[in-house]
Amino acid sequence: MAELMGKRILTIVSNRGVEQDELVGPAGALRAAGADVTICAPSTAPVETLVHDWDRGTTVSVDAKLAEVSADDYDLLLIPGGTLNADALRLDPNAQAIATQFASSGRPIAAICHGPWLLVETGLVRGKQLTSYASLRTDVTNAGGTWHDSELVRCDHEGFVLFTSRGPQDLDAFTEGIQGELGRS
Repeated sequence: MAELMGKRILTIVSNRGVEQDELVGPAGALRAAGADVTICAPSTAPVETLVHDWDRGTTVSVDAKLAEVSADDYDLLLIPGGTLNADALRLDPNAQAIATQFASSGRPIAAICHGPWLLVETGLVRGKQLTSYASLRTDVTNAGGTWHDSELVRCDHEGFVLFTSRGPQDLDAFTEGIQGELGRS
């Protein structure tokens, strides 16, 4: 496990509908490795997670509002999935701006499950190799990305590193990929 002391991770979510394990799992593992993980949402109300997009999960405290954070203060952007979460984020201008700022500055982005929808919306998948929840395959392809059915895809094409995974079954590989990337820098 890479030592991540001093690394700052910005995790962006909506206030309802994020897949519980895709938020809680990576955030907990990255904190345990020494990273400072900020949970950011449209409002400061607690995040209501879901399990498999249906059952209520745990609630998670929000550290900051999307409109109030500076992408420049973080080393990596983490975008968990969950259908409701991802659909809300891809329409949120603040989330769009944050993702675009990370990519344009060359800092890594990690997205899992439905999380890449935000990257489709912002045009950031064009020319990228990536994976996601299978139902996003057509969206990714139509947006100019190349979709793979893989546990973890790392792509450093187009000026920034993108890590993607399919869903909760890939969380170990996803989290290890993030830790390895941040441990290099």
